[in-house]
Amino acid sequence: MIDPIEAAIAAATSGLEAHSTRMRVISENLANAESTAATPGANPYTRKLVTFEDEMDQASGADLVKVAAIGYDRSPYRVEYDPGNPAADANGFVKLPNVNLISEMADMREANRSYSANIQVVKQARELFTMTVDLMRNN
Repeated sequence: MIDPIEAAIAAATSGLEAHSTRMRVISENLANAESTAATPGANPYTRKLVTFEDEMDQASGADLVKVAAIGYDRSPYRVEYDPGNPAADANGFVKLPNVNLISEMADMREANRSYSANIQVVKQARELFTMTVDLMRNN
């Protein structure tokens, strides 16, 4: 088992990686929120979701977070009447992505806060390392 401070850094680093992936997926969802299918009646962009899992690192004894999967949201697509749109079906309806901008922004804000909290853990751990080295030098 490694030092508890190193274990804390390992846990925080895994959180940084996981939430970085989460923010990338949210950004993809936001970028494609208004995209339509290439052909009439086809399905548009489908919202992606990130699933996390807990993983024990045997070497450090740290409890880490990992991205288990990037899946697709099964909620229904939005449908709007827009007969002039090239993606409209025979009845003039266009399927739009199942991306809710408000939900995505809330998810991004939460991911950002989690990312920032993990950065603070790493900063604190580095400070503890520095303090420990300074104590050892002075003795």
